[in-house]
Amino acid sequence: MWIVKLALRRPYTFVITSILIFVLGVVTITRMATDIFPEINIPVVSVIWSYGGVSPEEMEQRIVTASERSFTTTVNDIEHIESQSLNGVSVIKVFFQPGAKIEAAVAQLTSNTQTILRGLPPGITPPLIIRYNASNVPILQLSVSSTSLSEQELYDNGNNFLRTQLATVQGASVPLPYGGKPRQIMVDIDPQALFAKGLSATDVTTAISAQNLILPGGNAKLGDREYSVRLNSSPQVLDALNNLPIKQINGTVIYIRDVAQVHDGFAVQNNIVRRDGRRSSLLTILKNGSASTLDVVARVKERLPKIQATLPKELDLEVLFDQSIFVKASIHGVLTEGLIAACLTAAMILLFLGSWRSTLIVAISIPLSILCSIIALRLIGQTLNIMTLGGLSLAVGILVDDATVEIENIHRNLGQGKPLQQAILDGAQQIAVPAFVSTLAICIVFIPIIFLTGVAQSLFMPLGMAVVFAMLASYLLSRTVVPMLAKFLLAKELHLYTEHENLGNNDNGHVIPKKDIFWRIHEQFNRQFEKFRQNYRNTLAKALNHRGVVFAMFGAFWVSALVLLPFVGQDFFPQVDAGQFRLHVRAPAGTRLEKTEQIFTQVENEIRQVIPDEELEIILDNIGLPVGGVNLAFSDTATIGPGDGEILVGLKEGKHHSTWQYVRQLRQKLTAQFPELTFFFQPADIVTQILNFGLPAPIDIQVIGPAKNRRDNYKIAKQIKTQIAQIPGAVDVHLHQVVDAPDLRINVDRSQAQRSGLTQRDVANNLLTSLSSSGQTSPNFWLDPIKGVSYLIAVQVPQYKLNSLEKIQNTPVANGSNSSQLLSNLAVVKRGKAPAVVNHYNVQPVFNIYANVQGRDLGGVASDIYKIVGQFQQKLPRGTSIIVKGQVETMNSSFLGLEVGLIFAIGLVYCLIVVNFQSWIDPFIIMMALPNAFAGIVWILFVTNTTFSVPSLMGAIMSIGVATANSILLVTFALVDY
Repeated sequence: MWIVKLALRRPYTFVITSILIFVLGVVTITRMATDIFPEINIPVVSVIWSYGGVSPEEMEQRIVTASERSFTTTVNDIEHIESQSLNGVSVIKVFFQPGAKIEAAVAQLTSNTQTILRGLPPGITPPLIIRYNASNVPILQLSVSSTSLSEQELYDNGNNFLRTQLATVQGASVPLPYGGKPRQIMVDIDPQALFAKGLSATDVTTAISAQNLILPGGNAKLGDREYSVRLNSSPQVLDALNNLPIKQINGTVIYIRDVAQVHDGFAVQNNIVRRDGRRSSLLTILKNGSASTLDVVARVKERLPKIQATLPKELDLEVLFDQSIFVKASIHGVLTEGLIAACLTAAMILLFLGSWRSTLIVAISIPLSILCSIIALRLIGQTLNIMTLGGLSLAVGILVDDATVEIENIHRNLGQGKPLQQAILDGAQQIAVPAFVSTLAICIVFIPIIFLTGVAQSLFMPLGMAVVFAMLASYLLSRTVVPMLAKFLLAKELHLYTEHENLGNNDNGHVIPKKDIFWRIHEQFNRQFEKFRQNYRNTLAKALNHRGVVFAMFGAFWVSALVLLPFVGQDFFPQVDAGQFRLHVRAPAGTRLEKTEQIFTQVENEIRQVIPDEELEIILDNIGLPVGGVNLAFSDTATIGPGDGEILVGLKEGKHHSTWQYVRQLRQKLTAQFPELTFFFQPADIVTQILNFGLPAPIDIQVIGPAKNRRDNYKIAKQIKTQIAQIPGAVDVHLHQVVDAPDLRINVDRSQAQRSGLTQRDVANNLLTSLSSSGQTSPNFWLDPIKGVSYLIAVQVPQYKLNSLEKIQNTPVANGSNSSQLLSNLAVVKRGKAPAVVNHYNVQPVFNIYANVQGRDLGGVASDIYKIVGQFQQKLPRGTSIIVKGQVETMNSSFLGLEVGLIFAIGLVYCLIVVNFQSWIDPFIIMMALPNAFAGIVWILFVTNTTFSVPSLMGAIMSIGVATANSILLVTFALVDY
């Protein structure tokens, strides 16, 4: 009561306080980061090894396994390790325990990789070590295209001039470009000319390394001057490299131009990007850490015109797949729903109380409570997102309770003829304790959040805090601002609570104000409501006289909800239609990049037949593996080689049918049209990508075991895949690993090589240079004096000159001391098969079966999958295990934590009510509202075909609190009247 008296005695203090809350709240909103989800901190560090030309199997055995074992020895707080080895590149993702010091982890990984370098294949460079968050996803795609510039120029401008400028945008992370052709200085050697001169590819590499140097000349002091001495160590003109001498044979100097051609070229293309059928390049922009998606996109768009002014005029830049549009739409949708809820709440208050002044008081308290919550959220480092705003929207209907109950009680006391101030004091006092207990009860139901860990806690905690802060602020405002406003605004309504008719003059001669339109509508409504209330009283009286029947009815209602519960289903998050989808296409193992591009053209044509032109915005192809491994560390791509890639399809905003309808049609049509291809859809929208946390599908069944069980584990994985594909609702079921990619096995006869004065190293070096260039083992660079960029000089045989086994066998081999020999004289070439990708989980080989869902809830499909996994658990080889990961694992752990926490919260609420009522029975009566509240939740979800998910569970938890709060008020007044 003291705080209410203080508010009435010092009203200006609380007016200023309200103004400050409003101003600070508005300023906080303008400066607070806005995003789709709260920051989800999953500490991950990626270690990226590159060694061109090495098969996935060799990458796994000689580099990855050694690295992983070393990490487990010297790196602290590892939660688990995942790795993927592809042709020439491996990505090791080290996941750390919550709370681990990620900076220390990066330092430990760096020192560790430097230590093990000497035990790895010669020529390998230290790995890239990148701090990465599994929730970081692409928020913007930037198309780099031109009608006149070559793919080499597109990639060069995108990588060296566009990307470097975008990387300085606060909160943005920009990996290497996709597509295009990386510029290189190519030394195209002629195998026949080499053999005729008695040379080999190694001789050319050695000559370039010896003749193209990056060494200073020093300084010289001549007389009074000091000169810097510069050598012509590296030619300024590219064509001068053709004139570098290789060797003198029989008095004749052999030059580069005699056996090769040096020209400005590009590396062998392994990645093609096409926009609507035309080749281009693509930059993907990710948000970094806790940066706001909206802020990052806005900064990038603001920076682009300045950057484009520095690029060639022929270069076209266009923003594609802007995820900030979806974020804005989601936030706008939540705000709109919250505003509608607030308006409906105000309308109901106006209808029931008949006082626009009372409605204004309540309407003022709601935004002030919300602004208090937003200020508190900002102080603890949270953002505005669909979780925090969703919590505030849910809370709107409850925030109104504190103010409404107090205003209504003030009205009731005024109706008893009390003076205004006394009515305010009595009205506040009568409900102070039950309102406080009700507020605490609603706050306590969010106790389950404490039981959550990891991703679930990151999602639910901000929502719960938003509601709790708003509820506490609402209660304080109902004790201060509401009484203060009531004292000033309700004084002119006192005549409405007298017995006099509002016609003419009263006995003192004063004119009684006429009733306004709101009061007259209220009176008409109230007459009808009184009839309803009387009928309710009669029904309640009958129910009290037939308690057994009523108890049986509500018991049956509760039992029916239990029966319906298995049919409601579970999803971690509702499916969203962002107007885009992402189709992965995988050709038979070993398909070359150019053939894959032709296949993609055919698939595109089928897509255009399904989706009308007036609804289709863009089709973007990304075929093959990007340059280096950096992009692989930042993406959830399932691409494993030149034989597969992704098709990203965007639909016109507001002008298309359901995206999922087109997805269903394409699943059926493409599989029937191209039976030799593998198709599956990956998440395209920002919500699903974040919730999948780096995986290409929501369900990931992993068959893990030691290397000796690899064959058996693969057979088991194929059997599991076959059975899961038959589960209703399971779609896009596929085995990630491809184990039958074609390869060529070259078996060198070491004795024959020795007789020719050659060793295995000589054969390997010459073959590596011929097929994969000298860039890996003998890197050399040429500085472009105009652009100021150093480009790799790559000695290599052009691929078109090695397009048959016979031409490969005619590769000359030499070591600089002996005449060259043809490879066919030293080795035998055989065809074989090998894995196209090798994955590890905690240093052990793993096979991944990915699955998606369609037309059924995620929980239902997962339940059937667990049954299949359970059957296989009984017949696994020793050391092999099967686990189910992905979004389904996060969903199960989250829901389990909420269930356990909710039971604990109900117990706490009961204890709180016992303390308040000093009784065991009254709290039990209050808690009896919960079973049927739960039953109502189940029934409404079932009728509306809605599943249990993050939003519906939060609403369910909130409704439990509301049911408890209402019961507390009802029992409190019942006890007072009794």
